Amino acid sequence: MTRVFLAGSGPGDPDLLTVKTLRLLQTAEVILHDSLVSAEILALAGPEATIIDVGKRCGRHSATQDAICSLLVQAALTSTGIVLRLKGGDPMIFGRATEEMLALDAHGIAYEVTPGITAALAAASSLKLSLTQRQVSRAVHFVAGHAAEGGIPGHDFVTLAQAGGTLAVYMGAQTLSGFSAHLIEAGLDPATPAIAIENVSRADERIIRSTATRLPQLLRKQMGEGPVLILIGEAVGERAGAPLRLEVASI
Repeated sequence: MTRVFLAGSGPGDPDLLTVKTLRLLQTAEVILHDSLVSAEILALAGPEATIIDVGKRCGRHSATQDAICSLLVQAALTSTGIVLRLKGGDPMIFGRATEEMLALDAHGIAYEVTPGITAALAAASSLKLSLTQRQVSRAVHFVAGHAAEGGIPGHDFVTLAQAGGTLAVYMGAQTLSGFSAHLIEAGLDPATPAIAIENVSRADERIIRSTATRLPQLLRKQMGEGPVLILIGEAVGERAGAPLRLEVASI
């Protein structure tokens, strides 16, 4: 029977947990969690669970990935119950899951992966804006906003600017000014709608609506310390493609 699980906790709202992840939370013997996992979600853990914070946050000192892998392997080898590696969002989207799966594989430890709702999808629901729309956006691009060593990633900004669709930029609050400048220099219309969402799905969620060229300045002035997701594209304008007025048949 599998005892080790890599699971996504979603964007922070406990109601958005999958039933399977909730069950794992309630029964796990050891829980190793990221800093993005909300306190409300951790409160659902069983009373006897050992809870270990292995959080990694951009720009902050935290456990190294090697240390996290070692803790996970140690817990898997020494625990008799379920070991839950709980990540924010979905473990397979910017969740560093590959390194942890390789570490478990190297020790012959079986595991399962349980998905979670990633921030971009939760943001679309919160904003009531579809990331894909006919004749407006036929693709969604998930991109990292900062490089592993810090700074702006080496994306092909020409391709991103010309590909159309919606850009979902993760971990990009600190680099948005340069990131947006690269996109605009590569051909993106400076007036392209852009939205920053802090603490997606949580009670303290904050939203800034602007354009690709103006959002970085507004973000610096208005956002707090929570995780920020950035959406850029025509689909995130105010209901791009005005809604159809349908005739309602009388019954």
